[in-house]
Amino acid sequence: MRVVFMGTPDFAVPSLVALNHAFDVVLALTRPDTVRSRGKKLEPSPVKAEALKENIPVLETRRITPQVLDQIKGAKPDVICVAAFGAILPDAIFPIARLGCLNVHASLLPRWRGAAPIQRAILAGDERAGVSIMRIAHDLDAGAYCRQVSTVIGEKSDAVLTQELACLGACELVSAINDLDEGKATWTEQDASKVTLATKIKKQEMHLNPKDNAITNARKVQASSDAAPARMLLAGKGTRITKAHVSDKTIAAGTVRVEDDQLYLGCRNETSLEVLSLKSDGKKELETKVWLQGQHQLPTEWASLS
Repeated sequence: MRVVFMGTPDFAVPSLVALNHAFDVVLALTRPDTVRSRGKKLEPSPVKAEALKENIPVLETRRITPQVLDQIKGAKPDVICVAAFGAILPDAIFPIARLGCLNVHASLLPRWRGAAPIQRAILAGDERAGVSIMRIAHDLDAGAYCRQVSTVIGEKSDAVLTQELACLGACELVSAINDLDEGKATWTEQDASKVTLATKIKKQEMHLNPKDNAITNARKVQASSDAAPARMLLAGKGTRITKAHVSDKTIAAGTVRVEDDQLYLGCRNETSLEVLSLKSDGKKELETKVWLQGQHQLPTEWASLS
């Protein structure tokens, strides 16, 4: 089974590994090297790094041009698999492979079509998140799906949940290809009346705010990432909250309470958030107890950056 794979971030790596173990990945497409850290050095995408390690030919591109299409055709794939590639695919790609074009989408379609399905599921308070193996269609994430799997979100961070779904999706993708090859795949068309959109997360959305209740602020922390951190003003400094959960203490909105090396933020309706770890701007991440030990004067108020 000849596979052309298209993907870029860490989420896509388990699918590439699983496909290469089960089949023959003859070409991996990914977005070009870019600056990914403070070192200001160009770094390969996680998919490129993994493909090179496995001696899989790599094609770097930002979009699918006619020349790129020719290279995909030249690879003579039986199936094309996509996982967070990061570019719109032209309709001309769909008929190239005999088993078609499959996408690993990190949601329980038709819920959360779009760029940020995992974070949107967390922010909305969904009980479960999942992965759908879908047929790529002209409209965004609108294709029928043949397999779905889900997991409880609970208090899992965006990073932890993303990795779990990436691994689940990889297994489902291999199973879907086997089903397709054996003519056993069953497709489910999406119910358009149940579609919700997972628009890209904006940094300002993740700012913590004492005017929001503790549950809303806790979900922002849970869904936060390096690209869109959960930030606030604490002790007059920009501060990222990296881990927190809802507390049962009653605290006035905008005030800070310190008890027994624990830090609590008052939120709307006197609900409260217990901060477990945090990172002041320009400093390293610390557990709350350690952070408090470094404060000459304990904070009494907090505010939104917005």
